[in-house]
Amino acid sequence: MYIIKKKSLLIKIFLIYLLSFFNIPVFGENNYYLTLRNDKVNLRQGPSLKYPIKLVYKKKYLPVMVQDKSDNFRKITDHENNSGWIHITQLSKKRAGINITDKSIIFKKPSQYSKPLAVLERGRLCLIKKCKDNWCKIKTGNYTGWIIRENLKGRF
Repeated sequence: MYIIKKKSLLIKIFLIYLLSFFNIPVFGENNYYLTLRNDKVNLRQGPSLKYPIKLVYKKKYLPVMVQDKSDNFRKITDHENNSGWIHITQLSKKRAGINITDKSIIFKKPSQYSKPLAVLERGRLCLIKKCKDNWCKIKTGNYTGWIIRENLKGRF
């Protein structure tokens, strides 16, 4: 009996060592962003079409953080900390971000010394064209320009 317990303990220690050696995330450290594919997307209470709808998103390209997955559903959290499950067909890899800083400035070029084009309020949705160093080229409304990357939250 004592030998079996000792073997079991050694196997557990070896597995923990092995997981730490290969740096495999064990506790869900692999969160990532996706965006909403359509203008109307249902957020559900559970990972199935049988679960009731919690709320309905009506903003295409809204970035959401994926935290977990179950079959064809992804558990997400939005910028207002609403969480629930969305079917994978309603999510996209399109690059978009939400402005998280009040009165962010869109510049013509990726420099603070270039011409300012517009001022963004907090919560404004921006489509991201490309990112370079600390800057991202965005399009929002009628404006296209560069914004400091740390002012955005979303999929780059």
